[in-house]
Amino acid sequence: MSIQKIVENALQDGYLTPIMEEEVGRICESATDLPMEEYMALDRLMGALLTGEVKAVARKQFINVMEELVLNEAINQVAEQESKESCHLDIGDIAAYALNRLPPLYATTHEGADYQRRRAKEELQTLIAQQVREGIQRYFERPNIPNRRPIEQQQRGDILQNMTDMLKSLAPD
Repeated sequence: MSIQKIVENALQDGYLTPIMEEEVGRICESATDLPMEEYMALDRLMGALLTGEVKAVARKQFINVMEELVLNEAINQVAEQESKESCHLDIGDIAAYALNRLPPLYATTHEGADYQRRRAKEELQTLIAQQVREGIQRYFERPNIPNRRPIEQQQRGDILQNMTDMLKSLAPD
């Protein structure tokens, strides 16, 4: 997708999503020289962000408390397993396996997250532990896939600053 198309979508919807922002960044990083139309689209997007015509959607305005609970359980079980056997387990793989088999527990406030944690500990702790155990078992059973590309977390600053820096770096002298 082109920057122009992304900008058109953002202007039409009134929002720039994290995926749109990521795609613009990917295009800019991979291009040695952008066509003038793409520069103009970036400029138009920057203006729309500054005036509020387009709002940047925050990366996360909510959390899935289940992720935290599963990760804690996975860390505990993996540490126990690794102390018994000489092995190295991928906590991310094990947590993802368990999360795919458990209900999400989303919250938008601290109070909501506390409620979801209490609820999960009372009602779902046994199921969480069981799914993590099964994830460890599956981890041992699966073949080692060469050339796997793990998802990397990208650190994000303020979107307006990112866009300004990108425009400055891409602007012709």
